[in-house]
Amino acid sequence: MIEHLFYIVDVFAEGKYAGNQLAVFRNAGDLTDDEMQQIAREMNFSETTFILSDEPRDGGYDVRIFTPVAEVPFAGHPTLGTAYIIRREIIGKAVEQVNLNLKLKQIPVTFGQEAGRSILWMKQKSPDFGDTSGPGSMAELLGLSAEQIDTRFPIQAVSTGLWFAIVPLKDLEAVKQARVNRDRYFAESRQKREDGILVFCSETYDRRNDLNVRVFVPFYGIEEDPATGSGNGCLAGYLVKHRYLGDDEIDARVEQGYEIGRPSFIRLRAGQQQDTIDVRVGGNVVMVAKGQWL
Repeated sequence: MIEHLFYIVDVFAEGKYAGNQLAVFRNAGDLTDDEMQQIAREMNFSETTFILSDEPRDGGYDVRIFTPVAEVPFAGHPTLGTAYIIRREIIGKAVEQVNLNLKLKQIPVTFGQEAGRSILWMKQKSPDFGDTSGPGSMAELLGLSAEQIDTRFPIQAVSTGLWFAIVPLKDLEAVKQARVNRDRYFAESRQKREDGILVFCSETYDRRNDLNVRVFVPFYGIEEDPATGSGNGCLAGYLVKHRYLGDDEIDARVEQGYEIGRPSFIRLRAGQQQDTIDVRVGGNVVMVAKGQWL
């Protein structure tokens, strides 16, 4: 195997050792699918990305995304973290936008500043809305009582690239108590389209935030994800469709990862645009390490 430069960044983080970890490999076009999967398993982060070449193609950079157990067509924090590395390490200057050619589609990432802090934004695919589930069955899957589900809003499958069951809960205590019944989860995931489960409520640890979120993706080897751009993109579409925050346009700040010691902060902007919902997910990226894979 040829030696490859790689980087570790924390995404949706306000500083090092928070947010969601990501490993990014450069010039990975010589690696086979199996080698990429083995490297992702060795890193054992929620995702590892591989930039196939330093040279752009069709206005973007070819990128593949792997969890420890499988390749995925799209994921949020890998998109932002990889765009950050492409701009900083490959392009080497402050361009306003970087496009990533993912298996799902080409995703643009824009760079800006807010309150003196760098922020990256990705425009996600307009959400698709799938089946709804009853509170009783979802409560059993999550080890909760049906009374802890916020039945003012539906439990619904949503996708902006990956399918997530979006589950509204009544309070932070319910969010903290949620635990996935793995046997039931894997039995049901064969029948349904959900790749993961996102639970949320409007009670937060930090008063600056609007929503608290937890995300479980055992199907892809991620028992709990500290910050999930794809899942929160689905949540943004859900919030608009069901007017959870009282409007069909949102600008919200989400906290995630507190329960596993990786506090994360995710920005959501979304609004109804005729027959579609425009979704943007934003956050900060922090460089942690640079090395060489032998």
